Amino acid sequence: MPWLTFMKEVIRDNRTTGAIGPSSRELAEVVTDLARLQGAKVIVEYGSGEGVFTEAILKKMDPDAYFIAMEVSATLVEATKKRCPTATVVHDGAQNALKHLKDAGFDHCDAIVSGLPWTRFDDALQDEILEATYNVLGSGGRFVTFVYAMSPLFPSGRRFFMEKLPGRFPNVKRVGPIWKNIPPCHVYIGEKEG
Repeated sequence: MPWLTFMKEVIRDNRTTGAIGPSSRELAEVVTDLARLQGAKVIVEYGSGEGVFTEAILKKMDPDAYFIAMEVSATLVEATKKRCPTATVVHDGAQNALKHLKDAGFDHCDAIVSGLPWTRFDDALQDEILEATYNVLGSGGRFVTFVYAMSPLFPSGRRFFMEKLPGRFPNVKRVGPIWKNIPPCHVYIGEKEG
């Protein structure tokens, strides 16, 4: 997807597409490594964007794993499908992941990779998605998300990453900054107790 098309989508709906630009391959490598995809039987991606993380997940997941990518922008759903034609990409919000997994015959997932713009969401949407995330993860499951390094300076970012995430996941780790992304990012890993 051309950079200009991506940026038009960001401007069109900056509440749900909060990127400053497409994520780098380096960030996708770090995030997908931290998700521990090898051995995961069911994997969910939130906010596939233009498919940078989707592509990395497809390369790293086990051949028999089930993977679903979720994206609320119809334009970005098409961009992901074009980049990753073998991926199952659903046009829906992350809070509905369990419904789509149940439709596929699963009652939980082992790993969630998120590219969602948490700082763009209001409190209610942050809570709804975080609760759905915790509920869809199986015992010992991993939730990996990232944030621009300056995002915790904003009240919504500080609230999500300093209060809500550790309030829901007792074991939260932060990695970074990842410098090979514009802007640099921190990666957060939450594990569901097993």
